[in-house]
Amino acid sequence: MTTSRFAPGTFTPAPGRGRLGRMLAAHARVETALTLRHGEQILLTLLIPLALLIGLSLLDVLPAGEFAGMERVDWITPRILALAVLSSAFTGQAIALGFDRRYGVLKRLSATALPRWLLVAGRLVAALVVVTLQVLVLGAVAALLGWSPSAAGIAFGVVLLAVGTLCFGALGVLLGGALRAEAVLALANIVWFVLLLAGGILMVPSALPDTYATVVGLLPSGALAEGLHAALVDGTFSAGACAVLAAWTVVAAAIATRTTKLT
Repeated sequence: MTTSRFAPGTFTPAPGRGRLGRMLAAHARVETALTLRHGEQILLTLLIPLALLIGLSLLDVLPAGEFAGMERVDWITPRILALAVLSSAFTGQAIALGFDRRYGVLKRLSATALPRWLLVAGRLVAALVVVTLQVLVLGAVAALLGWSPSAAGIAFGVVLLAVGTLCFGALGVLLGGALRAEAVLALANIVWFVLLLAGGILMVPSALPDTYATVVGLLPSGALAEGLHAALVDGTFSAGACAVLAAWTVVAAAIATRTTKLT
């Protein structure tokens, strides 16, 4: 009897699903690369927030009473960071998902070994990577403009940015996975403008009538903007803002699992 010179399976394919960690990393890497290569996405996620950061920090556009004696850039920067999260995690993700469904990308990916939950997780990880790049760029420009965040609140700000990214990412999946691509494109941009102007990002709740201020404080945009302001300006952690973001995340994710369509 002759014995084989090679271990069993050496020249035989070993079909089967790869490790979940490797699949998640690969999917997130592809999603991140696609986002960074897309010119319209870069305009929405980085150039517009960057232009607003520079313009609102240097130009006398907003009422002086908004700043309460602090430097203009110190007041603007936390809110622009909230806008950056809204732009990439919600608007960008919703539009990308809507058109992926339209062109059959999501349907084809679902036929691979990737579990459906990992398709969503990969997009959320990619959103976290994009938000990290946004924060680094916007933070560097803000520092050149004189921004001096509270050292004690930087860690709190990182936590809020992560929770905010998950929150808006879940909302983006909810919108992008339920409607037609054209409807997602229109609605996602409308929501972006509404939340920027009246959702607590540029207009603080304290300057609004009491009833409306309460509503704005319960919106994810208002909660993230106020939470980042408390962390990066006052050096305090806003548990209420984090709770609002977490609640929106749970509700949006629960609904999205029932309404998201592959085509």
